[in-house]
Amino acid sequence: MKVIRWILLVILASALGILVMEYMTIHPIRMNVFLALSLVCAFLLIVLLVRGFGLGRLLPVAIVVSLAAFLASYALRTEAFLSREDSRPIPELTRAKGEPGDGHTAVVYFTHGEPETYDPIGWINQFNEFDEQGIPFVPLLARPFFVHQLRNAYLKVGSSHHRQMHQQMLQSLEEAFRQEGDTTTQFYLSFLDDEPRPDAAVIQALNDGASHIVVSEVFLTISNHTAEGEELIEALDVEEYGATLEFTGPLWDSETLRSMFVQRANENIGGTDKNKVGILLVGHGQPDEWDVEWPTETEQEIGFREEVLRLFEDDGYQQENLSLAWMSFKEPKPAAKVEDFVTNGAEKVLFFSAAISADSIHSQYDIPELVYEANVSEDLPIVNLGAWNDDPLVIQAIKEKIDAHFD
Repeated sequence: MKVIRWILLVILASALGILVMEYMTIHPIRMNVFLALSLVCAFLLIVLLVRGFGLGRLLPVAIVVSLAAFLASYALRTEAFLSREDSRPIPELTRAKGEPGDGHTAVVYFTHGEPETYDPIGWINQFNEFDEQGIPFVPLLARPFFVHQLRNAYLKVGSSHHRQMHQQMLQSLEEAFRQEGDTTTQFYLSFLDDEPRPDAAVIQALNDGASHIVVSEVFLTISNHTAEGEELIEALDVEEYGATLEFTGPLWDSETLRSMFVQRANENIGGTDKNKVGILLVGHGQPDEWDVEWPTETEQEIGFREEVLRLFEDDGYQQENLSLAWMSFKEPKPAAKVEDFVTNGAEKVLFFSAAISADSIHSQYDIPELVYEANVSEDLPIVNLGAWNDDPLVIQAIKEKIDAHFD
């Protein structure tokens, strides 16, 4: 009996470690099942500790053993979770090498991507990428908690509108080409963290006979995200299949995109005087350690937003009510700047998710939550002007980048 209770102790503690990890990361449809199983298992473990080991000298040892078994199984299950393969399908490349194609141009619209409903594969890929590069990030045992927060965000907003918005933006982009009389260019949507992947879209373009492929990089900055997509595409050796390949580069240097922020703000200030309006451009942000590997991410994000604020100042807004803030990793945070605006006499605050190309969990939930933490009067109008989205000036900015790569 003494041996059995120790075996049962290890089994229950190990099972609890697995169940807790599954509960934190599993799809919302199944999370309540794992929560219930975790509670039952925890209850049985407590009963075993109290009744099987009493209050004698073996109880502390039993507690230590159960904690060790819990952590070991939790860690092993976490490693298994993080080793999950990216199962997004890649079509077969059926075009023969050296085949010239039919002469048309293909535009592969490439952006970050985000699943409509909760799916952690994008962050699993990100974790693994930084581990391979030796870039510090969330410790292994804490990663399920990070993913748990992601799932909570999805639960609060319902779903991400990211894919739907980019589909709409691509449709507007194609319409802009068609209105100019271009009837031959073909367009393909692709995502880094959703389906289809950028290499899958390029394969489809090659199979459809494209002779010239332009990858439209709908990102703000040059970063590990753009580099990862370019790496996937370049591995295809497009030139061997008789096609040319060009990348537009991100939009950090687009004057047209900068002008969109001022126009959108002017459309939303209502009757408030510009002198009394606070403008907050919230960036994404990355850890300082990542800046060593990808300095362009932060440099370009800051430079772009500073240029936008200069446009606001030139348009009549007050410098003291124009500011940058960060969603993650860097300071200042949005709430503090909103409070500064009120101190400066602002009667309305407009904020943008300035680095986000289309509605996403960041722009739908994360950034607004940070902004609304500001300790200001509930009567102060705080207006969320969101991500870039399907704004005519955004579409124009994307098109200008593509046009530079047409013959």
